[in-house]
Amino acid sequence: MTVKDAFDNSIKVPFFAPEVTDQDRKIVFNALKSPLLTDGPVLRKFEARFASYTKSKYAVGVSNATSALHLSLRALNIGKDDEVIIPDMTFVATASSVILAGATPVLADIDSRDLNISTESIEKNLTSKTKAIIPVHFAGKSCNMNVITRIAEKHDLFIIEDCAHALGTRFDGKHVGTFGDAGCFSFYPTKNITTIEGGMITTNSKKITDYVQKARNHGILKSLTQRYTKGKPWDYDVVEAGYNYRIDEIRSALGLSQLERLEKINHRRRQACKYYNQKFHDYEWIETPTITEDDSCHLYIMRIKKHGSSNRDKIFERLLKKGIRTSVHYKPLHKFTLLKQKAKTHGSLEQSKNAYEEIISLPLYPQITRKLQDVVADTITQ
Repeated sequence: MTVKDAFDNSIKVPFFAPEVTDQDRKIVFNALKSPLLTDGPVLRKFEARFASYTKSKYAVGVSNATSALHLSLRALNIGKDDEVIIPDMTFVATASSVILAGATPVLADIDSRDLNISTESIEKNLTSKTKAIIPVHFAGKSCNMNVITRIAEKHDLFIIEDCAHALGTRFDGKHVGTFGDAGCFSFYPTKNITTIEGGMITTNSKKITDYVQKARNHGILKSLTQRYTKGKPWDYDVVEAGYNYRIDEIRSALGLSQLERLEKINHRRRQACKYYNQKFHDYEWIETPTITEDDSCHLYIMRIKKHGSSNRDKIFERLLKKGIRTSVHYKPLHKFTLLKQKAKTHGSLEQSKNAYEEIISLPLYPQITRKLQDVVADTITQ
């Protein structure tokens, strides 16, 4: 399959390229033959397989990871006057979900070694209003869940794991999303598997599961299948306002198909990351990430130290001129107008600020070839 850039025909090496196979297309086409195109048996099968893969008691499919975070917060009654600690270095959706729930995001600094939330900064940001921590398993590497769990237990806090980058990531042999009260996953096209749009909540709590199952469907107490298999389909109750956060049968079918080969996908991503590390090994001005077998390698992020007249931005421009797309993950939350107005921080964000000046994300996807990686690496180090 030829990898093309969707935005610019001059791009020789795209930043990402979803892997959709003929088998994926066949399974999606078969799902289209069903008279029930949403909230049906394919979704139930996807949820069951996902729960089995992560070794969670429950898994509930939703429209995306943002809705997963929002529903998890609502399920735990987190809202007005509550504070939720999140990392400053994350996608804005982590913060938006907290704001949508009515709570206040509190920005913690990151650990310079792996860009994950700093456990020391979590403790500095604790107040009497702190209700929960949302650790983000950044770029497919797990946060230190032993320490975060101890902090949460000591201060009676909830943990909602943002696993948008981390399907297949493990910590001490245990899949992320199973350490806290809920785990929230993304199947956006850039992720390790995709349903185009979609997400999943994992939890061992029946209370959270029951809430999410009804809240994702307008607060209706019966599923679509339940309504149309017995009794009058309009005879249902709504006990509180819910949301339209469902995931349909088509996307669930694609997710099922891709989940079957996730381990192979992640293996290929790890191999590509290790090859990048090998290519940059002898350059002191490049800081490469540590790669382990527990990492799902969603992103390859390295740091560019100032080198002569070169810095991160100049290297970005050099790569783009050669037809190579890269990006930065992420612009820190404290720089956005929304978060300047809505968020708090009770400590320094020094490491997040420093990282933002140096980090760059290189092209990474399962089907990337070493020849393309050579082009990327040689352009950086020329």
